[in-house]
Amino acid sequence: MSYKIETKDNTKIVHLDGEIDMEVADKARQTILPLIEAGHDVDLNLSNVTYMDSSGISVLIESKKLSEEKKTNFELKNVSEPVEKVLAMARKFL
Repeated sequence: MSYKIETKDNTKIVHLDGEIDMEVADKARQTILPLIEAGHDVDLNLSNVTYMDSSGISVLIESKKLSEEKKTNFELKNVSEPVEKVLAMARKFL
């Protein structure tokens, strides 16, 4: 996984690329959560994510919960087809 962060007003746009699995979930978490903790809105661009497992879903859930606590906005943008399939499957169980 690689990432790039852009700033637009108070929103941090995080572009993730590659696979988000158990090996890199902590890196994703350490990239996203501090931005939310600092009070920024975060848009997560997932257009170039080719694979996501349950540990990646966990990072998304943690990010959403923290944004609710901090009263910031957290949104998924441009979700790739592989990630959309995993999210659809996860929604069935949530």
